[in-house]
Amino acid sequence: METPVKDAPRGLARTAQIVRFLLKYRSAGVFTGLDPDALAPADEPVPAAGKPEEFVRDLEALGPTFVKIGQALSTRPDMVPPAYIAALERMQDDVSPIPFDEIREVVESELGARIGKLFEYFEETPLGGASLAQVHRARLRNGREVAVKVQRPGITEQLHSDLDSLNSVATRIDRATDLGRRVQFADWVHEFRKTLIAELDYRTEAENLERFGERFQPYPQLCVPQPVWDYTRKRVLTMDLVHGVKVTDISGLRRMEQDLESLASALMRGYLDQVLVHGQIHADPHPGNLLLTQDGRLALFDLGMVAHIPPRQRDRLFQLLFAAVDGRGEDVVREAIAMGTRLEDFDETRYQREVSQLVAKFSAHRSHSRGLSEGRLVLELTRLGTACGLRTPSELSLLGKTLLNLEIVCSALAPELDVKSVVEGHLNQVMQDRMRQSMSPAKLAGDLMDMQALMRDAPRKVSDVLGLLAENRLQMRVTGLEESHLMENLQKIANRITAGLVTAALIVASALVMRVDVGPTLFGYPAIALVMFLIGSALGLTIVISALMRDRRAPRAEQNGPR
Repeated sequence: METPVKDAPRGLARTAQIVRFLLKYRSAGVFTGLDPDALAPADEPVPAAGKPEEFVRDLEALGPTFVKIGQALSTRPDMVPPAYIAALERMQDDVSPIPFDEIREVVESELGARIGKLFEYFEETPLGGASLAQVHRARLRNGREVAVKVQRPGITEQLHSDLDSLNSVATRIDRATDLGRRVQFADWVHEFRKTLIAELDYRTEAENLERFGERFQPYPQLCVPQPVWDYTRKRVLTMDLVHGVKVTDISGLRRMEQDLESLASALMRGYLDQVLVHGQIHADPHPGNLLLTQDGRLALFDLGMVAHIPPRQRDRLFQLLFAAVDGRGEDVVREAIAMGTRLEDFDETRYQREVSQLVAKFSAHRSHSRGLSEGRLVLELTRLGTACGLRTPSELSLLGKTLLNLEIVCSALAPELDVKSVVEGHLNQVMQDRMRQSMSPAKLAGDLMDMQALMRDAPRKVSDVLGLLAENRLQMRVTGLEESHLMENLQKIANRITAGLVTAALIVASALVMRVDVGPTLFGYPAIALVMFLIGSALGLTIVISALMRDRRAPRAEQNGPR
């Protein structure tokens, strides 16, 4: 029971550290709109702003949680300026290796046996390390070569503590600042927490490896290492070891011997299927997570952070991207508004004008070297939305980040590949597949059954409505009014009117009693009359001060797009 008491000062110190970091970069355009008075004590100076590279170093110094936050912020041009996003994209998730004895302890604790019994060989020197885990080469007793991903000891407790502190700061920002009400940092932290906690369970990543491997089967150029379930637990993931070279380290001879354009095209088409057909976004397919294998395929790794997109949101993403590559700016605006949340000051005219110009600029160029790429276009839509008062969903920025990473990989593999044509051609293919599915016998039979049920029930329902009208018993019920701001404001008005009447009554009564020369006196006046006058004056002054100090413009009203 003493642990929370001991952890409380540590949590407050961590919160103060986070606040100092936020305020340091506020004047540099990062998190613009934060109010220092709402976050830090008045006697605490605001640090001088740092440059983008220093911003990344400060994030890394805050620990593993903030390394992951930096990766997430690289998808949010509505929060972070372009120069800082570019620095975040270069952020290195490399940390010093931890002692092998600690790795051994985690592996043996999770798998329930000694490493010597589980593995024929387990290399002590790690293949690589990141903020949350460390990877080691090993060989099973049956000769199968594997890579073992081991979670760093104590990382879960540290992440939970940091996220609690971050949530406290985000909640305060949302309540006290205009930027918080616009962006809703607390909601973002909540979603980030769910994603990060899910990433800590390596069984989820093992399921993602299986799922992506199965869905990439139509693309034989792509492969995903499969998990070894008997050697996989919450903090240990064992999967096939893949030999290959990074896509950024491919030699000139290898480029001459192999058609890398087909690999890049398959990668882009496979990921578009994952997003638009299966509804999953792996937002981090950067060059470090892909290897060109010895048999000429692309192998994908690190599938811990995968976002799931609901079917209707998936359809809107598809329609938005399809309209963008087709140059239909008005349709892009319509889909973006339908997906987002309109704030009270949403400038729809400006948003439509700027997005239409952006899409026209995008469609005017047929290659990435002379114009916007799909990823940059989608991220720019997010930035424009925030500037115009439209809060866009996180799926949109994740899609933009995914496309941007894929474009970088495709450029490293095949610089001459026209990625825009690949995307446009595959979107057309997905549209044709959807049309064929909508005309399939099973789909048509389902639609006919729905139509039959509607035709069967329609006469009875019309008869019921007409009967209620004839008997003057048709009623319309409006729910939620008792919980709305209207009822709250009406109650405040009624309370203020009542208080005003009581005040006026006290002052008038005191004036009348002043004329009656009976009872005790105070300062030469009847005591009862004087007390009534003082109470009435105090109440009146309180009403005036309350009206001047507390009455303010209502918080921004938010309106979701049609679903």
